[in-house]
Amino acid sequence: MKARLILASTLIPLGLIIAAVPENTTKPYKLTADELLEEVKSGTQFIGPDQVADMVISNDPSLQLIDVRSAAEYEKFNLPNSINIPLVDILNPEWEEYINQDVNLNVFYSNGTNDANQAWMITRQLGYKNNYVLQGGLNYWAETVLNPEAPASTSPNEEILKYNLRKGAGMALGGEAAETAPAIGSPSTPKPPVQKRATKKPVQGGC
Repeated sequence: MKARLILASTLIPLGLIIAAVPENTTKPYKLTADELLEEVKSGTQFIGPDQVADMVISNDPSLQLIDVRSAAEYEKFNLPNSINIPLVDILNPEWEEYINQDVNLNVFYSNGTNDANQAWMITRQLGYKNNYVLQGGLNYWAETVLNPEAPASTSPNEEILKYNLRKGAGMALGGEAAETAPAIGSPSTPKPPVQKRATKKPVQGGC
């Protein structure tokens, strides 16, 4: 019963989002509520900030960061090479080729995880693959990557190594080691608008 209540609390906002989208932009769901619940419970949709930071620094061409916040929030601060697809536009057919594909590893992010997780749930229930969620969102990103807390000198070597990796990643991604990392909402360099791909016309004929 508890699991169903958790699912209900997450699916209710989805219904409001879908209701706000024009009818001709919605698609039939391919997963049942029970199937989606099992995936939500497994937590396999989450990708940690350390893995994402490593992919950003190495310029991994398979990574596509998708900011699902509003355009105003995106302009104030965003992750490197990310594109902005606000949650309310996630079902717009002009974005379908970005989120319904099998080449890139898409990572949705927002300030926390709620909006990004909703974007993932919508696309996953539609049967789309290769879409994930940045664990903890930008708030956790700032805490772990841009402004990592230095471990005690008596900490295990693994913790010290992790801190050094995060410190280097933070400096490479705009942080100042562990001292003056920019807070969420600080200005960033404006990015050129993303060119939306033309929607493919359906093939005529057939049943």
